[in-house]
Amino acid sequence: MRSNIIAFFLLIVSTLKATDKLQTPPMGWNSYNCYGATVTEAEVKANADFMAAHLNHLGWEYIVIDYCWFYPHPAGLNNPPQNAKYQPRLAMDEYGRLLPALDRFPSAANGKGFKPLADYIHSKGLKFGIHVMRGIPRQAVQVDNAPVLGATVKARDIADTSSVCSWLNSMYGVDISKQGAQEYYNSLFKLYAEWGVDYVKVDDLLHVTGWGTPEQTVHYYKEELVAIRKAIDNCGRPMVFSQSPGNNAPVQEAVFLKEHTNLWRISMDFWDEWESLKAQFTLAAKWAPHIGPGHWPDADMLQLGKLSRRGPNGAERDSRFTPAEAKTHVTLWAIARSPLMFGGDLSIIRNDTYRLITNKAVIQVNQNSSNNRQLFRRGNHVAWMADVPDSRDKYLALFNLGEDADTPVYVMLAEAGITEKCAIQELWSGRNVGEFENDFYPNIPPHDAALYRVSPR
Repeated sequence: MRSNIIAFFLLIVSTLKATDKLQTPPMGWNSYNCYGATVTEAEVKANADFMAAHLNHLGWEYIVIDYCWFYPHPAGLNNPPQNAKYQPRLAMDEYGRLLPALDRFPSAANGKGFKPLADYIHSKGLKFGIHVMRGIPRQAVQVDNAPVLGATVKARDIADTSSVCSWLNSMYGVDISKQGAQEYYNSLFKLYAEWGVDYVKVDDLLHVTGWGTPEQTVHYYKEELVAIRKAIDNCGRPMVFSQSPGNNAPVQEAVFLKEHTNLWRISMDFWDEWESLKAQFTLAAKWAPHIGPGHWPDADMLQLGKLSRRGPNGAERDSRFTPAEAKTHVTLWAIARSPLMFGGDLSIIRNDTYRLITNKAVIQVNQNSSNNRQLFRRGNHVAWMADVPDSRDKYLALFNLGEDADTPVYVMLAEAGITEKCAIQELWSGRNVGEFENDFYPNIPPHDAALYRVSPR
């Protein structure tokens, strides 16, 4: 009897932990931008080794394997497909649950799944994450008609064959109204919990038709999203729920998203292009009221370092951002408290990129600030503000998105809530720039940014 009571107590504790809020934006590495659908176990370990040795002490902790880890021999294909005969065959167990492809993840042999790799990452003091697609594998439905673990139905009984992803043909949606549908999602996340997954990025949860036209419609697969939330909460292990919807998340769904997920993408895939970075300013400002513990609008990965080593976007390259643009990129992500997920290959990072992601003062803005908001946008000049907790100090980020020469970005300190003389320090350089009263107008080069701590005297 005593052992049963202890077991029940431990179950309750683990369930409570699984629903804990994510108090700060997650910081980590994701394999997508440098390896697409092709990352290998050795490459994951190399990035984990670097993070553990050089970044973990600053808060970097998540190692996330992105999409198609179940797909064998992908070469350099983007969105690798199955043909009409469901070839190549995807790795999965007898219950239709996808398993890691053994040609890329050899430690998954003999049904071990990602547990050996997760154990390795945990041994480094880090956390482990995976990307998953909404739904059930078409192969499990059309070829195997696999039984659903924990239910008396099979895959064909719960699959919605009319609900398909437009860019990856491996999955059908799940009809949550059907008996056994919730049990299928429960079985997935119990498996992920057994593997030791700490972070799950769920894709294809939103479908847009007529993109950019007056007839544009947005459909959220809310029933499946809620089923995933329930499955996470009942899997017995805390997991971050990162939602990658496939398109810009609509801000009118903010309440729903905050209730059911920990972070959600505010844009389509973001890449190392200046116009794309400029567009993120508009989206970040729109989502600013919804920044807070447990719910983080996600501006996508940091497009820094070596990208597209084997796809998925163009040729292998160093980030196309200039040094000024790279600083603007990290500054916006810091002041908007976006998750910081590095997209390049950490194992070959260069000094200039390393300095961008290891500035303690800048990381502190991302991890420990409040009331983050856009102060103004005047033409190509943008200002963001945030409060420093337990202090009268403020953070101030200034951006020059224009093309002209160095331009003063003019700030009336009163509009920032500062009505007395203040000392200002620039956080990227650590330089004390002086004391100011009434106004502040530093020169910001084109495409560049500066980040300040403003301390009233």
